[in-house]
Amino acid sequence: MKKRSNKVIIFNSIIFIIFFIIIIWVFVEMYNERKIKNIDKYDISSLSLEQNSNEIEINNINSDSQIKEAIIKQYPKEEVIKEYKGYDVIAKLEIPKIKLVTYILKNYSESALNISVTKFWGANPNQVGNFCIAGHNFQNKNMFHNLKNVTVDDKLFISDNTIGKVEYEIFDVFKVFPKDVSCLSQNTNNTKEVTLITCTNDSEMRIIVKAKEVVGD
Repeated sequence: MKKRSNKVIIFNSIIFIIFFIIIIWVFVEMYNERKIKNIDKYDISSLSLEQNSNEIEINNINSDSQIKEAIIKQYPKEEVIKEYKGYDVIAKLEIPKIKLVTYILKNYSESALNISVTKFWGANPNQVGNFCIAGHNFQNKNMFHNLKNVTVDDKLFISDNTIGKVEYEIFDVFKVFPKDVSCLSQNTNNTKEVTLITCTNDSEMRIIVKAKEVVGD
C-alpha cells in the first residue's frame, strides 16, 4: 500500500511539473506575440540609417526618397551659360561669404581678365586636381575685390555642365610674391581642390585662397 502511494505521489508530481512547464510556455508565447505586434507602433524613421541598412534593403522602405536625401547631399543641377560677353565659359563660382557669383572664363588672357575671372592653370572644374582661378581685384561685382575677406572654413561652390554643383571648404588663405607659383601644384593626393588668385591692393603680392571638396556630411 505504501509503495502504491509513493507511485501516485511521483505520478502527480510529474503531471504537475508538465502542467507548470506548459503554463510557462504559454505565457512566453503570449509575451513574444505581444512584443511583435508592438513593433508596428514604432516609427521606422526614428531608427538610424545604419540600423535600417542592417535590417532591411533601403529600396524596400516606403520613405525611400527621404532616406536617399539624408544619405546624399544634393544640389539642384542648373545649366551654366556657355558664353559671357563673347568669351567661352567653363564654370560658375559662388562664394556666399562675400556675395560673389561670377562666371569662370575658359581661356586665360589679359583681355579675358578684364571681363571676368578665368581658369589660370590645372585641372578642369570639379575634376581631381587643382583647379586654379585668377581674377583682378577690381571693384566690379563679378571680380575678386572682396576675396581678401574670406577666411578658413568658409564655403564656395563650383558649378559646371558635366558634374553639376560641388561644395568646397576653404582650408588656407595666404599671400605670396608674384614669382612664387607653388600654389599651382597639382599634387592633391587624388582629391579635388580649388585655388583662387588675385592681387593685393598695391599689386605687390598675390592673395591665395585654397579650398578642398567637401566629402560627406
